[in-house]
Amino acid sequence: MTILQAVNLDKHFGGVAAVTDLSFSVTEGEIYSVIGPNGAGKTTLFNMLCGYYVPSGGSITFAGKDLAGMETHQIAAQGISRTFQNLQVFYNMTVLENVMVGCHMRTRTGLIKAALRLPSVIREERQVREWSLEALTLCGLEHLADREAGSLPYGELKRLEIARALASDPKFLAMDEPAAGLNDTETVEMRQLIQRLKERGITILLVEHNMGLVMQISDRVLVLGFGCLLAEGTPQEVQNNPAVIKAYLGEDV
Repeated sequence: MTILQAVNLDKHFGGVAAVTDLSFSVTEGEIYSVIGPNGAGKTTLFNMLCGYYVPSGGSITFAGKDLAGMETHQIAAQGISRTFQNLQVFYNMTVLENVMVGCHMRTRTGLIKAALRLPSVIREERQVREWSLEALTLCGLEHLADREAGSLPYGELKRLEIARALASDPKFLAMDEPAAGLNDTETVEMRQLIQRLKERGITILLVEHNMGLVMQISDRVLVLGFGCLLAEGTPQEVQNNPAVIKAYLGEDV
């Protein structure tokens, strides 16, 4: 079943076409990766899917609902969450507090109820803590819950960002360069985490430069070149595609 579909997407910045006439679909429960050389339009596509950019043309639908014109928080409310290539962590807060921030889409307490400390508020706070600890456990960080986030090494900060994204209980997780800057051991841990997320039924859109990781875990791969669809298929099909080989290695086709 298709969960996300893009049809004839365009994005122009002045006279520059960053994405041109791009169509693809993501199947529920799969790991769908987007790759391409620098400047291929990956980040632009990612930002359109998450509501940071408004497409110049075309459409994006999620679970049958048109995302055109939605604000980022409205898109998040549909069940889409994302991580960032450049860490967006609150370094002076604890690991647990960082993840609790990500639960805001699931809470209902208003300002007055919170100020009065009504029983429903206390119950909800307890629930938020449970949700957050569950996300930390999934990411292998539960033992660090009370540590200040700024004291964590880079690899654990990457997983903390994922835990916070999971706190909103998403159906669809868009991951922007999750393996960027990781060493070999941390990359293996990241691969295992992404596979666990898939096993939990979360659909994953992965934008990644680490080709080893992409080819190991992806169900399908989309290759962009100068904002256009260059190839799409299984990892093996993409690796053997002459146009992809030319784009990456400069070989004649």
